[in-house]
Amino acid sequence: MKPSTQNGLIAAGVSFVVGMLVLGFFLNSAVQTFRSFDRTVTVRGLAEQEHLADVVIWPIQFTLASNDQEDIYRQLERNTAIVVDFLQARGVEDTEISVDVPSVTDRSAQRWGGDAGGGFRYVASQSVTVYSGRVEDIRSVMREIGDLGKQGVIISGEDYQFRTEYLFTRLNDIKPEMIEEATIEARKVAEKFAEDSDSQLGKIKTASQGQFSISDRDRNNPHIKNVRVVSTIVYYLVD
Repeated sequence: MKPSTQNGLIAAGVSFVVGMLVLGFFLNSAVQTFRSFDRTVTVRGLAEQEHLADVVIWPIQFTLASNDQEDIYRQLERNTAIVVDFLQARGVEDTEISVDVPSVTDRSAQRWGGDAGGGFRYVASQSVTVYSGRVEDIRSVMREIGDLGKQGVIISGEDYQFRTEYLFTRLNDIKPEMIEEATIEARKVAEKFAEDSDSQLGKIKTASQGQFSISDRDRNNPHIKNVRVVSTIVYYLVD
């Protein structure tokens, strides 16, 4: 074999070995990087705030009974006028008051009614509803509801559909702040986990925002709302 050919083969061999070493280095580096980015931690961040309701729906229902149809409608008109006057005298505006359609039942016309017990033939119910954004003002009026009883209006509050409702409608105003708060809390948890595992926190892999929930703070304070959201974030861990 000629010296020039032999030298060429040696050079080619050396180049091949060097090339394989370089390739191995990059492959090893890539595998380490892949493994590094394959390590993740999933954390959740909670944001919770209390807010006063900004809308109140207050139905005032009263019931009547009579054996005379005309008389029961006269009583309905009288009691409705008393309730509306009561509200207006305490600063409730006309636009905040609505009068529902009365419900009158003829018990003798019902198959199970008949003349048993000698009770009243006609039973009627009527409701006047207050819908207002002045929650604290309306709550003050509620405390004086006993004055209606002094005027002969018997308030019935046992029916579930006539319970007072409190709404919080400003969720969109506080969403950005609460999402940021939940994200910060989640990152704190992730950083603590990374520290305890001798790692460093990398970039976010995925993030999802949970649904916002609005609930009463407790049974005795339904006008105070508890707003909460949980964000779930997956972080990469790096050495």
